[in-house]
Amino acid sequence: MEFEKDNTFFTGRLKSVGFALKGAIKLITTEHSVMVQSSIAVLMIIAGFYFEISRTEWMFQILAFGLVLSIEGLNTAVEKVADFVHPDYHERIGFIKDIAAGAVFFAALTAIAIGLLIYVPRLV
Repeated sequence: MEFEKDNTFFTGRLKSVGFALKGAIKLITTEHSVMVQSSIAVLMIIAGFYFEISRTEWMFQILAFGLVLSIEGLNTAVEKVADFVHPDYHERIGFIKDIAAGAVFFAALTAIAIGLLIYVPRLV
């Protein structure tokens, strides 16, 4: 079965959006870390409405959620490819996976810092 590329602008973009939505749904429904991070994002959105955060704070908060979930998606993709290429434990594959997880860690620390900057002043 050969995959035929859709070269028309509109239908090609529409198919791309469909694939992206399918991937996002797979991430949210199958990856526990994404489920946890999505739940935290929902809680922070509720907190944003409760504390009536500013437009700028909303932008930073949304950017932080997007950053963490995007990097987590890339981390998941790296892990899946690595497991496909070398299903058994291999030191180099472990190194690659650790680096990808480290990227998620940096994104999460950034999101935590943004959350603290927004909400700590309201709580003290």
